[in-house]
Amino acid sequence: MHNKEVTVVSKTSRMASRLIPSEIIRLSGEINQRVLSGESIFNLTIGDFDPGIFPLPKALHLAIRRAYDEGMTNYPPANGVVPLRKALSAHIERRMGLSTDPEDILVSSGARPLIYSLYKTIVDPGDVVVYPVPSWNNNHYCHLSAAQGVAVETLASDEFMPQAEALGPHLENASLLALCSPQNPTGTVFSKENLRSICKLVLEENRRRAGQRKPLYVMYDQIYQELCMPGTQHEHPLILEPAMRDYVVTIDGMSKAFAATGIRVGWAFGPREVLTKMRAILSHVGAWAPKPEQMASAWFLQNIPEVDAYLDGFRAAVGRRLNGLYADILDLRQSGYPIDAIRPGAAIYLTVQIPWLGRTVGNRRLDQVSDVADYLIDQCKVGLVPFRAFGAPDAGGWHRISVGTLREEDIPLVGKALKQGMDQFGD
Repeated sequence: MHNKEVTVVSKTSRMASRLIPSEIIRLSGEINQRVLSGESIFNLTIGDFDPGIFPLPKALHLAIRRAYDEGMTNYPPANGVVPLRKALSAHIERRMGLSTDPEDILVSSGARPLIYSLYKTIVDPGDVVVYPVPSWNNNHYCHLSAAQGVAVETLASDEFMPQAEALGPHLENASLLALCSPQNPTGTVFSKENLRSICKLVLEENRRRAGQRKPLYVMYDQIYQELCMPGTQHEHPLILEPAMRDYVVTIDGMSKAFAATGIRVGWAFGPREVLTKMRAILSHVGAWAPKPEQMASAWFLQNIPEVDAYLDGFRAAVGRRLNGLYADILDLRQSGYPIDAIRPGAAIYLTVQIPWLGRTVGNRRLDQVSDVADYLIDQCKVGLVPFRAFGAPDAGGWHRISVGTLREEDIPLVGKALKQGMDQFGD
């Protein structure tokens, strides 16, 4: 008898069947399940905030309640309520020195729908999207858009920020250059010189195209820009090269600056013809931010003393966690332990090196990145995210620490937990 060939018929689209779930969400979910079962683990994986540690600004909380009390629960305009877009225009000019017309601002339910709609607006199937690795989710947005992703590896010596000379060779055929600063996962930022050089490359490429081809656009995700630590300067393409205004779409929002990840108010500003198409896509998806949260955000952002006071206190609290962990890790390294970190500059992330591949503990050998991640959770009781989850190669043992759920009194305990795990190495 001959075995019959069995044809497996997919029940979903090719895009959906090949979509890779988020490694970060998977890791965080597994740790949370173990915590619910009684284990004590520091879950430093997901880029979110514990509201018990980092609550909403009180003025924003009260404004949301007011908006609901006043019955503002019908559909908002597809591009965002006028009071919010006007408040954002003033906020952007005050905080960044950029003049932006409210009509050139698009509001959505957080930054993610804006990024998705930008990809769908700019990228045709098969188009090239250039992005650095490690970086957050660009590989997935390329998949959703049927784009040809070109991942440009970055170096620890450059604090994992993409350099102009590395990006340049890939721009000729690209439709979109996806950049983020402060960078997720690294918490590092562009230098003025490097970002200006990248802008000049984009301008040169668009001069070559001279209207004969679709322009090369830049997505500039600055969702963490309000969380720059003292001594760290956030740079923006339009400030360095005003001629970039026709090509840059900036992504921002309330979520990270005000510990408001569940409020779902994000915004983009950029060329009107691009934002108009993004708005049309989002109107079909229905991804507008809830009207009460939009109105509350408008009222809050106009309350300048409350905004400034919250940001000052919030930034300091995040900085104490980042700098405390950094100091403890440096102490361990100087004591001869196999661990290192990059000085924190921004966001809620610390880049830490866990070069433990090949180490042995009893009969256990850490041969894979997943073995290191499991050992961190099982023995150190610390959950971190390897850079592999952000598209980077496994070499070097680099990981992201997120401090949004870390209590200040627990900072020394994380260092002690890592030390305890390394003390068990057999080599």
